[in-house]
Amino acid sequence: MDADATLVLATGNTHKLRELAPLLEPWRIEPLPAGVALPPETGATFAANATIKARAAAEATGRTAVADDSGIAAVGLAGAPGVLSARFAGENASDEENLAKLLRAVPADGDRRVAYVCVLALVEPGAAEPHLFEGRCEGTLAAEPRGKGGFGYDPAFVPADRSDGRTMAELAPAEKHAISHRGRAARALRAWLAERERALR
Repeated sequence: MDADATLVLATGNTHKLRELAPLLEPWRIEPLPAGVALPPETGATFAANATIKARAAAEATGRTAVADDSGIAAVGLAGAPGVLSARFAGENASDEENLAKLLRAVPADGDRRVAYVCVLALVEPGAAEPHLFEGRCEGTLAAEPRGKGGFGYDPAFVPADRSDGRTMAELAPAEKHAISHRGRAARALRAWLAERERALR
């Protein structure tokens, strides 16, 4: 696979497509073709769920696929919501509903440490095993949502990598990408792709 290759992104989440496309340049990202359905995320870990989605997309399209599984882990909730982050408040819950439930669940005077975790799985057609890349971002949970950028839990996630107290939703996209879990996982994947490309020359 060379730097002109296109990777199919195994997701129906347009936010993830917008975030990952610039992070993985010069490799191009394409959305999952219409009509390709992904199986349920039944894995107990981010790696398992990312692999399920990437493998299904690679088998359906015959092309190299990348899938992201990510979420937030609250120390005060023993790591919850974790792999259930996208449906914390119910199967069809909105981002706002999930965030509101998390803010209710973590006591104001409790342990408000949180971490964003992202695992990217790359699966090539016919390959037995995925290539996995993990990124983490530590932070604390704000008392209430702030900011209009990002998505998911970003309005209440205050990253430890910055000292200005802004939430992820208050950061410019470039600021967020530099420290986010997804940005870190994407840079690890991009470096692996580049290294393999050099080895094949």
